[in-house]
Amino acid sequence: MATTAPHAGFDRDTFHLVEQDSHDHGSAHASPILLGFWIYLMSDALLFAALFATYGVLSTSFAGGPAPRDIFELELVALNTAILLVSSITYGFAMLAMDKGRQTAVQGWLALTALLGMSFVSIELYEFGVLIGEGATPQRSGFLSAFFTLVGTHGLHVTVGIVWIGIMLVQVGRHGLNAINRRRLTCLSMFWHFLDVIWIGVFSFVYLMGMVR
Repeated sequence: MATTAPHAGFDRDTFHLVEQDSHDHGSAHASPILLGFWIYLMSDALLFAALFATYGVLSTSFAGGPAPRDIFELELVALNTAILLVSSITYGFAMLAMDKGRQTAVQGWLALTALLGMSFVSIELYEFGVLIGEGATPQRSGFLSAFFTLVGTHGLHVTVGIVWIGIMLVQVGRHGLNAINRRRLTCLSMFWHFLDVIWIGVFSFVYLMGMVR
């Protein structure tokens, strides 16, 4: 019986692999995982919205304790804000380097972003330590309870982001800028920039408005 010759230029053994490879390269920016991560960020935004609302209600409940003007060091907080905003820029450079396939540059920008993040958390811990040393503890008043909860929750998120950056430095070093790592770096970028936006809200609503009142 005569057999039909395969179509010219069609390789049955490699077609599936080529199709799969093409799908993997496109999946870094178009993936159900990214959609799921957007949903997570929206749920996290609801968490912070609840914390902002709680602080708004309790921000004048001093219970005879210190008010924002008495304890906030606006210059130090402004410096910390600048550090976090610069870290967002450095992460943006990491993403640009990723798009160009420059692995070493990606690792360098990620490491710098992590150092800036650690500086931010260190200054925040210093601020907390000074406040507690002066007796402005979370249990002192409703204002301080809401303050420590809101700012501390953001700081915890930044700490998680720093750990995530460390993990990605290891993953990129081992496996390069493959499709999976590109997708993970994209999710981490969304997370890190989200934290910057939240902190701008904290700086404006908690610190600036607290000093103006």
